[in-house]
Amino acid sequence: LFRSKEGKMVPLKTLGGVNGVANQITSWGAIVGYAENRKKDPGCPSPQIYQFKPVIWFEDWTLPLPTGSDAEGVASSINEWGQVVGASGSCAAFNAIFLYNFQPVHALLWQNGIATDLGTLGGVLNNFAEDINNRGEVVGGSDVSGDSTSHAFLWAPETKKMHDLGTVDNDYWSIAVGINDQGQIVGASANADFSIVRAFVRQNGKLVDLNSLIAGSTPLFLETACKINSSGEIDGVAFDPNTGYIHAYLAIPTP
Repeated sequence: LFRSKEGKMVPLKTLGGVNGVANQITSWGAIVGYAENRKKDPGCPSPQIYQFKPVIWFEDWTLPLPTGSDAEGVASSINEWGQVVGASGSCAAFNAIFLYNFQPVHALLWQNGIATDLGTLGGVLNNFAEDINNRGEVVGGSDVSGDSTSHAFLWAPETKKMHDLGTVDNDYWSIAVGINDQGQIVGASANADFSIVRAFVRQNGKLVDLNSLIAGSTPLFLETACKINSSGEIDGVAFDPNTGYIHAYLAIPTP
């Protein structure tokens, strides 16, 4: 767990435990993520032992964020105003996609040290706020009623409610991972057995398969769109069926 300072890698302090993860940094140096403390959680499957809490690192401070009655939490994103989003929940089996032992239950927004529950799309599990822009708009994924699947959501500060963004075409599952200050949203959408996972960008109120917008040819199949900047440039993860390799990609909009 490190940050770069004056050309050197500087370790970030945990909450007394061994491990931690830094997820995002602002232009003024505030970093968010999560860190272990020294309290053992008997509900954690091996090799996870200790509780982990959402954290802000700034200068030499390590500031844990409240998680209410939930033992664990993760902070995923911070905007330039210091608003932080993520989730609280419980320890769970290792998630190979998100790389943590975590079951997110409550999608949260932290402001001035106070946690606000963003609600759900009807379900009680798998509610996670992934990104926040400088307008305070939040995106992520939330279970629908019955917890049969999750859909991408947009939470707006004006309405203070989650809006279900649906899926690409007739897909079964989706998650929104990034939003820029123009309100453009990117993420991933999948069919029922996850044999097809495809990156999306939201256009004119609909989730559009990013692969359908590629000009020219490419061997890559874009599986996830992770972030979108103010210029509309998108980065993410793609699969090359010719080699079987996974690649990072940058998608640049054309005029």
